[in-house]
Amino acid sequence: MSINRSVPDYELADTIELTTAEQVRAISDPLRTTILGLLHERAATVTELATAVGRPKSTVAHHVKVLAEAGILQVVRTRRVRAIEERFYGRAARMFYVGLGRQGGQLPQDFNDFEVAAEESKPAYDAGQMFSLIRHARIPEERAAEFWQQVAGLIHDFDQLPRSGDTTYGIAVGLYPIVDYPTLPPAEGET
Repeated sequence: MSINRSVPDYELADTIELTTAEQVRAISDPLRTTILGLLHERAATVTELATAVGRPKSTVAHHVKVLAEAGILQVVRTRRVRAIEERFYGRAARMFYVGLGRQGGQLPQDFNDFEVAAEESKPAYDAGQMFSLIRHARIPEERAAEFWQQVAGLIHDFDQLPRSGDTTYGIAVGLYPIVDYPTLPPAEGET
């Protein structure tokens, strides 16, 4: 089944900075990140989300509530079904990024995108379908910041792709300082 549609089918902000511990905790749960991924395609009801993830509706409703209270999800439309108003939830932004706590509050240290990516990518690795690279470069901090802006642009482009095809792909990137990485001594004649 190949479907090609605008991503997603509702209006949302391009990016939102997450600046509170509650927001970071809200996105640190694997089920909630899956819900966010599904809502990248289109708005959905709690019932649709529960069916997609194979979990009880009450469990999914709880996780949707946590995301909505954190400002990460929003009701994007409603419809009347018999005597009940059905809510369709959507993401508040295409991309969320964790701020540095500039607005106060201590951000939890337990959120790690790479831990999620490692768990998600294991079946692809086992099947020989995983593409991955790791490189190291000793560069000035300002060059690292410039490079990260280029990577963020690439991820933005990936985020904007129309949803089609039968397979969902994940992409994980990171740029991090390594304080104890070995360094060669200066070459002879260098000081």
